[in-house]
Amino acid sequence: MKAAIVGVTGYTGIELLRIIQGHPQLTVGTIHSYSMHKHSIEEDYPHLQGVLQLPVQPFEPEQIMAKNDLVFFATPAGVAKELAPVFLEADFPVIDLSGDFRLQDPAVYEKWYQKPAATKELLAQATYALPEFTSEYSGNLISNPGCYATAALLTIAPLIKGNLVDSTTLILDGKSGLSGAGKTLGESSHYVNVDENMTLYKLNQHQHIPEIVQQLQVWNQEITSVHFTTSLIPVKRGIFLTVYGKVKAGVTEGAIYQAYEECYQEAPFVRLQAKGQLPQLRQVTGTNFCDIGLGVNETTGIVTLVGVIDNLMKGAAGQAIQNYNRWAQIEETAGLWQVPLFP
Repeated sequence: MKAAIVGVTGYTGIELLRIIQGHPQLTVGTIHSYSMHKHSIEEDYPHLQGVLQLPVQPFEPEQIMAKNDLVFFATPAGVAKELAPVFLEADFPVIDLSGDFRLQDPAVYEKWYQKPAATKELLAQATYALPEFTSEYSGNLISNPGCYATAALLTIAPLIKGNLVDSTTLILDGKSGLSGAGKTLGESSHYVNVDENMTLYKLNQHQHIPEIVQQLQVWNQEITSVHFTTSLIPVKRGIFLTVYGKVKAGVTEGAIYQAYEECYQEAPFVRLQAKGQLPQLRQVTGTNFCDIGLGVNETTGIVTLVGVIDNLMKGAAGQAIQNYNRWAQIEETAGLWQVPLFP
């Protein structure tokens, strides 16, 4: 199959190119950008020289549908909901990497994203697809989860599904590399402000909070909120998520570990660390893996979990390809067996 990429010049668009180049059953058809469509892609990204020579074209839906079998939207929030309907009306498959179709309630989207929401009719067509917990891909609109939401949900799912922890005590602390902020420059991404520094941002306002809560309510309807903080750390890629929560009476570390083993035994991209070990951020760099480790403090009854992902891979482009594979009913791991970059 051939895929078009809209928003190809952003970090996730370039990452999609990299993955598809090594995919056994998917190829790049056409690539598109509003702001950078006057050159071939390798002119603006010299690392692609000799690897991929494609013109970056303006957005033209008819051309995209004529030359491709599906389209990825690697665009900022607010774009796909305006551009995707023409494809959906033609029953043409769309995989959106933005937040436009993640939240089922338009009012919630408008509150957290500060933008007009997609129509209820469009939202009804979307499948929110966290691959490890999505059994059916109905329709032709796949909404790829957010990076923080992916790390958070994978890290705590067995706790919630197994009713092993008091959900009101959960604290989720996420730390992200700079690429999570996208390519747009600003004070928060200026080298002198980021290097040798750490900054907490969007306190109680991060747009992935309602996305996390929405999925947690699928597993436990009594959950109405979650305490989630986000910080910026001076690395290019990665999310390092630490979770704390009060285990329920009688729940042991062994029982929690067993719950994680059972939950993820058929999940090729979730790697549970050996007992007593916690994952490092670098061990997932450049891959679609989510690595999870845990431990229980027997004195306080607090469980600590660490989940790490590459925000551009499992948090975005890699997961989008994983969703494509499952939607297309081919091997889930196709094109995604990258070895982590080390050192």
